[in-house]
Amino acid sequence: MGSKFLAAVRKTNNIRLKNKMIISIVAVVFIPVLLVGIILTTSYRQSVLDQATQQTMNNVDKIKKQVMDILQMPIEISNNLQVDDRLSNMVNSRYETTFDLVTAYWDFRYFRDCVQLYKEIQNIRFYTDSPMPISNWEFLSADESVKNSEWYQEALDKSSSYIGWHYITDETMENRPYLSLVRRIDFPLYRSHGVLVINLDQDELSGILSQEPFDTMIFDAKGLIVSAKNPQWVGRNIDNMDFAKDLIDKPNGAYEFNYEGKPSKIVVEEVVPPYSRNGLKVVSVFTIDSIVSDANQVSRLGFTIIVASLSIAIVLIYFTSSYLSHRLLLLNKVLNKVSMGNLNVESDVDGNDEIGALSKQFNHMLASIRSLMEEVRESHVQKNLLELRQRDIKLKMMASQINPHFLFNALESIRMKAFVKGDAEISNVVHLLGKLMRRSIEVGDRKITLEEEFDIVRCYLELQKFRFDDERLTYKLHLDHSAKKVEIPPLIVQPLVENAVLHGMEDVEEKGLVIIDARVVSDRVVITVEDNGCGIPEDKMQAIERSFQNMEDAEEHRIGLRNVHQRLILSYGESFGLKLECPPGSGTRITFSIPLGGNLHV
Repeated sequence: MGSKFLAAVRKTNNIRLKNKMIISIVAVVFIPVLLVGIILTTSYRQSVLDQATQQTMNNVDKIKKQVMDILQMPIEISNNLQVDDRLSNMVNSRYETTFDLVTAYWDFRYFRDCVQLYKEIQNIRFYTDSPMPISNWEFLSADESVKNSEWYQEALDKSSSYIGWHYITDETMENRPYLSLVRRIDFPLYRSHGVLVINLDQDELSGILSQEPFDTMIFDAKGLIVSAKNPQWVGRNIDNMDFAKDLIDKPNGAYEFNYEGKPSKIVVEEVVPPYSRNGLKVVSVFTIDSIVSDANQVSRLGFTIIVASLSIAIVLIYFTSSYLSHRLLLLNKVLNKVSMGNLNVESDVDGNDEIGALSKQFNHMLASIRSLMEEVRESHVQKNLLELRQRDIKLKMMASQINPHFLFNALESIRMKAFVKGDAEISNVVHLLGKLMRRSIEVGDRKITLEEEFDIVRCYLELQKFRFDDERLTYKLHLDHSAKKVEIPPLIVQPLVENAVLHGMEDVEEKGLVIIDARVVSDRVVITVEDNGCGIPEDKMQAIERSFQNMEDAEEHRIGLRNVHQRLILSYGESFGLKLECPPGSGTRITFSIPLGGNLHV
């Protein structure tokens, strides 16, 4: 897979730079921007459509609540009439004269009061099962046409606890159709019954839908449209409307279909009042194009801007790449002359961009080549002299290797001679001296462990004890077991100990003490070199601290401390240098720390 990819990349090396840049702008900019534009536009269009659908569902739900509020009033009136003794007496009483009946009609004002009090009610009438001597507009005897009507028979067949909602004509209102509550009213005491019809005010229903932004309608269980934003739809059956003929069986929700030949959305919400055997459905319709037209316009504008911008970019890339190619061709001509052996040419390509910088570097490279060729000629003259010098250096290196071995062998011979003669002290001192010299010479630049460093310190202190005697100098060494194998640069602790012995013990005649302590503290090894000498005055202490940053300080003890300080900083970082504590008259304490792992600072 990797080899195929590399092979494909190599093939692009055969394409001209101008074509590469045009292909790159198309592949890297044009196509991604086009895809992002399509995705964003589609997402924006869908978001607008979803918001419109949700808003329509909210509006339909609001309509449902308003319709329920309107339907609640006739339901309450019918509930009251179920137990109203005045209605029972009015319908079932026997009147001796017509005047008595007319008077009873006039005294029963409940129907008229409800029509006047409640704006939702258009008219109330009651059909009696038994014929009345005379009828008025409120109490009617059901004739054959009424008795044969579907709504009347349905009311009589069902229990009185159920309410039916029908879009029927009112013979008392010039046969105009109304959405009406139809309910059977039983009079158990008289073993009779009647049918109550309460017409709803059409203007109230129309007023709910008139402010809706989309086409909205309400139809009953038979598909008759009882109210609509478009008044021409009222009274029509949805079976005769192509877009709505399947809505009767649709459950609540949002659906997509074609409305007047256009993709549209329809929202259906069912309204079933309490105590009702059937209900109504609220339907709202809007075309998708009417919702997303603004989004489509924004999309077209966006695509126009994108195409125009990318076209300008391609034109600019074309001319820029042509100019770059011309400059590269000029540089290529100079390279061809150099490849033919002409080193006295010079590139005339100017500018401060990458090609101009390459031209300048090329001219500088030619000058360097000419200079190097001249130096090569001179080097041949000095070649023999260099070979002689190398031979001399080899001889000196051999001598430097012979001398230490000679010294170690001589010291070993002296030690054995003293040991044979019974002078164990001299023998031990010579052994320590030889060991110290060998360690110091062999250590080189490699790191050593703290255990090896402390061994060098011990050898040095034993030699100094031999020099000063035990009364004047004693020492204490402590090295944590967990710190023994920690590696440090060589000869870090020994110069500090040497400084403590030579300068700290300078004025001490007896009981001089040097303490070397190495302890593990958290993630570091803290090393302390302390003496009980006379200490260092404040001004001299400040001079020593200043010398840590001054490479030209020539005082010997400062050079040793400065070298150790700077080696620690270079090895581990700024926070790992020497720290001096020197209260006057109470000795000197030098402290530094190194990482427990011995890792060097990078």
